[in-house]
Amino acid sequence: MGYDELCKNILELDSKIRFAGVVNSQGILINDMNQEGVEQYLSKDELNMSVHYSKLAWEKSKNLSYRIGNETASVVEFDKVTLISLPLNNSNLFVASLEPKEDYFKIIFKMKPLIQNIIKE
Repeated sequence: MGYDELCKNILELDSKIRFAGVVNSQGILINDMNQEGVEQYLSKDELNMSVHYSKLAWEKSKNLSYRIGNETASVVEFDKVTLISLPLNNSNLFVASLEPKEDYFKIIFKMKPLIQNIIKE
């Protein structure tokens, strides 16, 4: 499964998932898809800035991984969206946004098998 198919499959998991994308090792969004009919709050430049910040946060978390293990997921809640990050490998990061106040634990649980398929490839 490629990253396009991963993004498509993630969006199909739940209508409350607004956006799905993959960020490369340079913090650049290399694949992304939006849920049809959902208003986008960020311009393309703002979206790129947001995913770059997600990538930087993930890189910072690696500084303590030798002590507490690797990050498996990250969640940031805003008034209008919830952002989720899941590592795909040592360099790429999967990012998604959800409608606010959704059960992100349930959605992450649904996402992880698809992410694991990518990791195994």
